[in-house]
Amino acid sequence: MERFDLYIDGSFDAGAARFASFDPATGAQWAEIAEAREAEVDRAVAAAGRAFREGPWPAMTATARGKLLMKLSDLVQAAAPDLARLETRDTGKIIRETSAQIAYVADYYRYYAGLADKIEGAHLPIDKPDMEVWLRREPIGVVAAIVPWNSQLFLSAVKLGPALAAGCTVVLKASEDGPSPLLAFARLVHEAGFPPGVVNVITGFGPTCGARLTTHPGVDHIAFTGGPETARAVLRGSAENLASTSLELGGKSPFIVFADADLDSAVNAQIAGIFAATGQSCVAGSRLIVQDSVKAGMLATLAERAARIVIGAPGDMATEMGPLCTARQRDRLHGIVTASVEAGAKLICGGVLPEGPGTYYPPTVLDCTGLPDAPCLREELFGPVLSVMGFTDEAEALGIANDTAYGLASGLFTRDLARAHRMIRALRAGVVWVNTYRAVSPMAPFGGHGLSGHGREGGLAAALDYTTVKTVWLRTSEDPIPDPFVMR
Repeated sequence: MERFDLYIDGSFDAGAARFASFDPATGAQWAEIAEAREAEVDRAVAAAGRAFREGPWPAMTATARGKLLMKLSDLVQAAAPDLARLETRDTGKIIRETSAQIAYVADYYRYYAGLADKIEGAHLPIDKPDMEVWLRREPIGVVAAIVPWNSQLFLSAVKLGPALAAGCTVVLKASEDGPSPLLAFARLVHEAGFPPGVVNVITGFGPTCGARLTTHPGVDHIAFTGGPETARAVLRGSAENLASTSLELGGKSPFIVFADADLDSAVNAQIAGIFAATGQSCVAGSRLIVQDSVKAGMLATLAERAARIVIGAPGDMATEMGPLCTARQRDRLHGIVTASVEAGAKLICGGVLPEGPGTYYPPTVLDCTGLPDAPCLREELFGPVLSVMGFTDEAEALGIANDTAYGLASGLFTRDLARAHRMIRALRAGVVWVNTYRAVSPMAPFGGHGLSGHGREGGLAAALDYTTVKTVWLRTSEDPIPDPFVMR
């Protein structure tokens, strides 16, 4: 039985209690996890506050912070195979996915290592001849970074990297579902040599850990990835301390295919968009909107390809789809599929609970043409379920695509460049992928609007989210200040 501890103020901590972690592929317990409750949260936030105000971190140059991040990136790259195995064991994500993704996580830390001493202020050409005015960008303070179990090392990097580059300190909360990779990552933070309290890594349950962290008076900024309902609770909690927030929430991403598209490429991208990571991705291309003239052929190809997907043990490199992370997730997903079929959706493939151990669910395609309010079209499913709608022309495709409260990602397949530009302008989404899907880079901002949240992760925009602007006025004249009763 493996054991994982919290990381608070530069030391490992057994926590208030311990809870079990289960292998989604077998249902067997494999690890014990230290649980943070209110006392541990308080200690972590206090440690982050001290580290922000005192000691070596606030005195460190931006270049020195960048060197620490560069060392962390090297350690992540070296440990990537072990971290990938942990994430696969604890979450059920296939090893092909975790190996590639975690290896790329190191590049995010390298990017922010290089950006640390390039977060610049500005000199203002002020309209007063006896004044020099400039802007300083300063770290916002203590950051509560809260991530879900899926892609947790990646979702941590896009928060931790820019926050540390900006000079903040962080309390990083892992999900209670599958937290072992982040608790193991804490060992790399320790090895990299960050001063105590600069990075704290905890996990625990919503009422005793998450609620205390998001309402804590010592927290200045909350960076949250998760679902809209939890985000609402986070926002209500942030009213207690007036912390600023950045929210990366769910999606119901449209995947639009016109008849002139390269259909082979569109099918491959759609497979990647909904069945990769077993559909457990905020950018899952869960709504296929395909032109009527090619819809039947594309559905047939998708069904045939879905039948060939290799479902198996997530630790096997041959596996293409593993289990869902939790049983409650699978039960919810199957309930929505069943309700959608009862509402009139046509089941093209999948949709049947498999027998045997583990929380597996088959690749599922539902034709929902003419059923705009089918449950599978409205709710984020977070699983391998594709909902399909047909369309006749560009205007109808756009209307269907934007008929959602979410606005995170979108995909568009067409060879018509003018049409692509029209659609790019009109799609209400923070990310538009054209003739590709599910591509990311440290340099590219990522985020959405509406129920998909606000703020951006990635690129310079993310680092600026962790800063505040200080305006400095310096009077250069040696003459006495004029009339003190008149604002200058």
